[in-house]
Amino acid sequence: MTMNKALVIGNVGNDPEMRYTPNGNPVTSFNVATNRRYTTSEGEQREETEWFRVNAWNRLAETCNQYVTKGMKVYVEGRLTSSPYISRDGEPRAGNEIAATDVKFLDRPERSGAGPGEATGIGGPGSGPGSAPSDAPAGAPPGAASGGGDVEDLPW
Repeated sequence: MTMNKALVIGNVGNDPEMRYTPNGNPVTSFNVATNRRYTTSEGEQREETEWFRVNAWNRLAETCNQYVTKGMKVYVEGRLTSSPYISRDGEPRAGNEIAATDVKFLDRPERSGAGPGEATGIGGPGSGPGSAPSDAPAGAPPGAASGGGDVEDLPW
């Protein structure tokens, strides 16, 4: 048995961009940054930032496009892929990409009323490319799909 699963909690670096495949399937992309602080053996404080490109498909893509905004904190779960590219300085590099199966909003909205803060999880198993529609009941708020839950429902 093999498994390819990535879990990332970080801050969204740009507003999402939604587009459609030739078959009409929506895909939404955005970047997520994670930070790591550490102290070197010489006692110097350092911080490293790792960027991940997130691609959400179908209903998950539509929900991410509607609610994800630059700066918000998100939990992203999915399959990790790498894409080779040539950097601006001509060096070959590889970018980290996550084909999202679940996205949870970890920030609470400042306004009251229905919205992503009342049902923070979206996506879930089977929400990737070519998947069937969500198992959420008709008229359910965003995030009521499988994999939904509050921040306390994280897997650890």
